[in-house]
Amino acid sequence: MKKMAMAATCGILAGILTTTQVAGPLFAQEAEEATVYEQLDLFGIVFERIRNQYVEEVDEGDLIEAAINGMLTSLDPHSSYLPPRDFEDMQTDTRGEFGGLGIEVTQEEGYVKVITPMDGTPAFEAGVEAGDFITAVDGENILGFTLEEAVELMRGPVGSDIVVTIVRDGLEEPIDITITRDTIKLTAARVRREGDSIVIRASTFNDQTLPNVRDGFDEVVAEMGGLEGVNGVVLDLRNNPGGLLTAGVDLADAFLNQGEIVSTRSRESEGGDRFNARDGDLIEGLPMVVLINGGSASASEIVAGALQDHRRAVVVGTKSFGKGSVQTIMPVRGDGAIRLTTARYYTPSGRSIQALGISPDIVVVQPRRDPAASEDEETQTRPRRSEAGLRGSLSNDSLSEDQQEQIRQEQEAAEEAAKLREEDYQMAYAIDILKGLTAIER
Repeated sequence: MKKMAMAATCGILAGILTTTQVAGPLFAQEAEEATVYEQLDLFGIVFERIRNQYVEEVDEGDLIEAAINGMLTSLDPHSSYLPPRDFEDMQTDTRGEFGGLGIEVTQEEGYVKVITPMDGTPAFEAGVEAGDFITAVDGENILGFTLEEAVELMRGPVGSDIVVTIVRDGLEEPIDITITRDTIKLTAARVRREGDSIVIRASTFNDQTLPNVRDGFDEVVAEMGGLEGVNGVVLDLRNNPGGLLTAGVDLADAFLNQGEIVSTRSRESEGGDRFNARDGDLIEGLPMVVLINGGSASASEIVAGALQDHRRAVVVGTKSFGKGSVQTIMPVRGDGAIRLTTARYYTPSGRSIQALGISPDIVVVQPRRDPAASEDEETQTRPRRSEAGLRGSLSNDSLSEDQQEQIRQEQEAAEEAAKLREEDYQMAYAIDILKGLTAIER
């Protein structure tokens, strides 16, 4: 009997223990759901109070949109609600033509921060720089505005002027910049020749980026007599705010034969993706330099990080922006959409650059132009005296005319390089690296 009693007692205890182990999580889940429903009830109560008792009549749709947007923007600076108009504008942006000032912006410390002004746009021509903080629009302080509200304030008819007040690092006082709004037509990428080097300038990542690169590259290479006359390629990603993830992957793939380009990881471990390079290098192994700066973000960082990790290119410039997250656009009822951060991306070596950015292999800072320090224009353009210019100087008869002509061409190339160094120090530095790499290989 005692044994039976003990067995029964143990069975009861085991039953209680099992019930507790199963029921505990269920009770916790039910309690959590109850809390959520209570908070939703609270939202309904507040909504009704505002609708019925606010000092002025309010638009119910605007209230709901503001609540949704507030919920999303509380997560991170890149999640937000896109009303129908903004959703339509965003779809137009990725095709490369839209209206506005031509700046890519984010929000930091309550102010609008310029990630980058896009090449050739009104903001670029007016002198807006990456890293500028916009604190007021047409005299109206925008502290406390959501990013969408600030962007909406900057919209306006094509041809109209807007005055933005900017706080810039290195300047003691804010400055006002007048910008004339225009229709922005972006050429995603341009290719040009610089001496014996080819410069690929990618200003954004959309469906046209890789086609622009391929077409421009083929044209310039043909002008140079084939790849045999090219010493290397500079990929200029400075002030490129990013864009489509797939466009960045495609551009990196153009210079890699194999290996991972980027991976994404969502909250669920099995929810990530890996993007790998396919065989085929557009420049057939030629030396390569990638230029980046603080305005290089998102897809630009994917490209720079992949080429750096595979040791396919030397990365030159200053640290990139550090946007290592992926946003998914999800259409919702009412023709709007939500932009939700759904994953982080990682370079081939497994590093996340979120908030850290891509660190260049060689740090090269672009000097700021100081108009007060520039020399008098006549002094700059006055030809320098040399032995050859002296009356009655001896000629050099030890070299043939062809050899003398080659020396003159080399001198002209050196002068062009010096001129480039004045106009774009970072680009000149990148081209010098290509010359050094080519000299080593030979």
